[in-house]
Amino acid sequence: MDINTLRSFFMACTVLNAIVLVLSSLIIMTAGDWIYRLHERWFPMSRQTFITVIYAYLGLYKIIIIAFNLVPWIALEIVR
Repeated sequence: MDINTLRSFFMACTVLNAIVLVLSSLIIMTAGDWIYRLHERWFPMSRQTFITVIYAYLGLYKIIIIAFNLVPWIALEIVR
């Protein structure tokens, strides 16, 4: 596998994961009550706990995108 293929792969992964992150954020912002009621049936939790878990998920997902997609793509761009 050459550098150009890896560069394209990491760029595509970064874009796709960023789209998933943005869509997840938009869904949480617009349909948060519905999602809370849906999950509360399966996992009894308070509203505050739910908000904490959702923000932790979004934050961790963003860190993972940066560490495993964006940074390798930037490194390969620098090497090129």
